[in-house]
Amino acid sequence: MISFFICLALLIGGYFTYGSLVDRTFGPDDRETPAVKINDGVDYMVLPQWKLFMIQLLNIAGLGPIFGALSGALWGPVVFLWITFGTIFAGAVHDYFSGMLSERNEGASISEISGIYLGGTMKNVMRVFSVVLLIMVGTVFAVGPAGLIQLLFSNGGSTGILTNKLFWLVLILVYYFIATFLSIDKIIGKIYPVFGICLIIMAVGVAVGIFTKGYVIPEIWNNFTNMHPQGTPIWSFMFITVACGAISGFHATQSPLMARCMKSEKQGHFVFYGAMVSEGIIALVWAAAGCAIYTGADLLAMGGGGSTTVYDVCSKTMGGVGIALAMLGVIACPITSGDTAFRSARLVLADWFHVEQKSIKGRLMLCIPVLGIGAILGVGNALGKIDYTIIWRYFSWTNQTLAMIVLWAASMYLFYEKKNYWITAVPATFMSAVSITYFMLGNECLGQFLNHKTADGAVVYNTAVAYPVGIIAAALFLGIFLYSIKKRDVKPQYETLGK
Repeated sequence: MISFFICLALLIGGYFTYGSLVDRTFGPDDRETPAVKINDGVDYMVLPQWKLFMIQLLNIAGLGPIFGALSGALWGPVVFLWITFGTIFAGAVHDYFSGMLSERNEGASISEISGIYLGGTMKNVMRVFSVVLLIMVGTVFAVGPAGLIQLLFSNGGSTGILTNKLFWLVLILVYYFIATFLSIDKIIGKIYPVFGICLIIMAVGVAVGIFTKGYVIPEIWNNFTNMHPQGTPIWSFMFITVACGAISGFHATQSPLMARCMKSEKQGHFVFYGAMVSEGIIALVWAAAGCAIYTGADLLAMGGGGSTTVYDVCSKTMGGVGIALAMLGVIACPITSGDTAFRSARLVLADWFHVEQKSIKGRLMLCIPVLGIGAILGVGNALGKIDYTIIWRYFSWTNQTLAMIVLWAASMYLFYEKKNYWITAVPATFMSAVSITYFMLGNECLGQFLNHKTADGAVVYNTAVAYPVGIIAAALFLGIFLYSIKKRDVKPQYETLGK
């Protein structure tokens, strides 16, 4: 258990030390923020700092640090290292700069930020990529909770419409439309802090239960090996699996929401870096629970970290209270990620096509098509007519690739500002290696051609090819960055959006 507490202390200490270094490097000042300057009463408005933090935490977290961390426990306590150092040096840095660069550029979406610092081609790629990703996330986080609610009522002996998945899906989509359309303080500003507190209580309850129920968290130094029951490589599968608990590109689509609601730039350290560190702590607790309560084979048999595992962990560590929290968590958390995904999609489109969002007409112009597409995908899936699971399997890779792009954009910003760009260039290089290596090894990517199966069905990964390619590609990206900054000396100016 010592290694768990060391990692916990490092995460907390990282917020005050490295987080402060990152904040000083960026250099927040007393300039007028978008929330004060624009203040349209819908997406731009000043919110209290504690609400900014709680909303940001739930925006970026949802079930990510729970499901991902439990799945990461398949590799054993070595996952603690990725959660800890990934959060401090990559994830929190990524979230901080995605939020603060948005704030510096009138609350622009991450696609526009990428275009400012990486060029017009990247901006257009990121626009399409972001909208598709956000609609997919929103739809999945509507279909999933609808199925869970249906299951709860069916197992409880209910009949009729309460056991109809389509009924619950329609209700959730209606809520999504309302939350996407209304000003951010009406629903999100009121209920998110409550669910954020529940997410923290769940983690605290699980942590206390681990110790009071007699479970033992294995030490890293006694298990410094790949413990995955199927022998899946640590590099780079673990780094892709544990995304939200260490670094996740999806966070870059969410940070601009709070960048539009900050009263002062000096809140960025607490809101962006602090929320990610908090998520890292939550992920560390759930990873510890997975390692302490289950063997790798047991965890794999339970699905590797899904709703069933969350229910079982909460039941074993907290009893009846834990079961209630688990049910609340696995239903409410994805819903609160889904509504902000659709809201972010609306704002990306607004930035893209310069559609003002203060008026009802402007919002309806974007809410209707965005939620309409989500409804078609969700209802089609619920009726068995549309299967987008193949597309969704690419999310894990594209998510970390998005994080890589954001870190390169932040590096270019720091270069233009004549500041220490290595604090973002190093994790950008690392995530480039992670993304390219996984693209070579993942069975949904090139791995389907490079890997092979043994007679008993086990997958043999072609690491002899994937590892060198990943490292060379990352070095190439770094080289391109260093070469490009020698040729650029004019800081790009942000073109004011039609808000």
